[in-house]
Amino acid sequence: MRRLFAAMLLLAALAGCSAEPDPPPPAFNATDVMFLQMSLDYIGQGDQVLDLAERRAGDPRVRAIAIELRGQWQDESQTMRRWLAGWQQPPSADPDAGAHAGHGDLHSLRPADLAELDAAKGADFDRTAVSLLLGHLHNCVEVTRMEAAGGQYPPAKALAETMTRQRQGQIQRMLILAA
Repeated sequence: MRRLFAAMLLLAALAGCSAEPDPPPPAFNATDVMFLQMSLDYIGQGDQVLDLAERRAGDPRVRAIAIELRGQWQDESQTMRRWLAGWQQPPSADPDAGAHAGHGDLHSLRPADLAELDAAKGADFDRTAVSLLLGHLHNCVEVTRMEAAGGQYPPAKALAETMTRQRQGQIQRMLILAA
């Protein structure tokens, strides 16, 4: 009986000594937050182009890219919102705070851009949609590169790398359409 008790004490002591506390989750930094917030903003802007392109593009390749982007952006935005909520960060930066002032002054889609697309017809619509999406995706890639270079949260950096590869492939396909 003493041996059993001694063995149980030894096992308990060993278990206590070998048990390590759960490691803290990887930290995030301001670049990670900026990447997610800016990406969500770009997704929101780009969705306006996709809404029109899915319905009105005459070229089925333009519609296919719009549908592809919509699916990717929905998945990405869910992940981004979940991370920001977990970090207790808002999904968008306070525009008055200048939080994104150092992002290279990337162009956002303007109401005039969307009005031009809405007014375009036929082949002009397709050319305008492709042109807007090309610029938009280029800006998205610039934001993902900032994350890859300065982010700290490994899953966000991995997402940025995936997004870069996907967007570059989409840009290549759209350049063919624009030619």
